[in-house]
Amino acid sequence: MICRVCGAELAEGTLFCPMCGSSVTSSRLRPPEVADPRPSDTSIISPSLAERPPAPAVAGRFPDDVLLDEDGLPPTQAMTIVPVEQAPPAHPPVQHRYTLSFSTGDVVEVSGSGLVGRRPITQPGEHVDQLVVVSDPTRSVSKTHLEFGLEGDELWICDRYSGNGTIAHPLGGVPRQCEAGRRYRVTRGTRVEIGDQWFDVS
Repeated sequence: MICRVCGAELAEGTLFCPMCGSSVTSSRLRPPEVADPRPSDTSIISPSLAERPPAPAVAGRFPDDVLLDEDGLPPTQAMTIVPVEQAPPAHPPVQHRYTLSFSTGDVVEVSGSGLVGRRPITQPGEHVDQLVVVSDPTRSVSKTHLEFGLEGDELWICDRYSGNGTIAHPLGGVPRQCEAGRRYRVTRGTRVEIGDQWFDVS
């Protein structure tokens, strides 16, 4: 018995062809037919090299000793992968603001420019962000003793012609008498003396 679809030889009493799955009940009455050239749902089609899409264009050239794959690209292991730890940060780290810790127990966070004294006041046309009042019963601190401000990420102070002056003690450094009207950069850990009072920069 012959399958009418694919022409395969079948055993007597077979209802379906084991090769193509077609019904063979009437194959005794019909001559073998040509197999259906159309692919079935499970057919795997291998396109010829001529039918493949062209390889993508690659900028630059690769060394002669690099073996390219069938698409003309270098193998995956030839790629350079930058670890996450070495990648540059998306945003620069945020610098913490400066804090002034006074001998009176008051703590002030610097948020711009400011004046420090027993009763600090601005000059006509002058603008500052903060007025810091220091409690000093002995009046060793002037009414407007000093000025401070930020320049980039650095803090500076300036004596405002106070009566008892301003002295900066850098951490591990030599104390410096601040000249009135002149700005001095101060680093974290510096203690600034204003009369009988003081504040630490952190």
